[in-house]
Amino acid sequence: MTALRQIDTTAPDFVPERISDAEAAAMFRAAVNLFRLWRLTDEQAATLLDLPSRSYGRWKAGQIGRVSRDGKARLSNLMGIHKALRIIFREPQRGYDWIQAANAAFGGRSALQVMLGGELTDLMRVRHYLDHERGAW
Repeated sequence: MTALRQIDTTAPDFVPERISDAEAAAMFRAAVNLFRLWRLTDEQAATLLDLPSRSYGRWKAGQIGRVSRDGKARLSNLMGIHKALRIIFREPQRGYDWIQAANAAFGGRSALQVMLGGELTDLMRVRHYLDHERGAW
């Protein structure tokens, strides 16, 4: 009988690069355009970003303040949702419309209704669903 070779099962710690403030500002500008295409109100947009409505209005006008770690995660998930929809739908407008359409996967609610729960995990739920649908995992 041959001896089994010892396998190193310890994986190196994976630490993703942090999103810089400049990257967050760029994602915010992209999100503002995306919210327009999704036909969101400023109040809905502020909820998705977990910002007070007044702050969202100032940021939308170009006075972007400090983006928190949670804010960066929200922006990253919104960009991931947009990317997945662009992959799933050939026609961009179908993806923009999908956000507000009832969906059996969400108990008949739309993705927007799920995301408007206001928690980061609500955005993550929609992103995970879309990533699964597009076969990313």
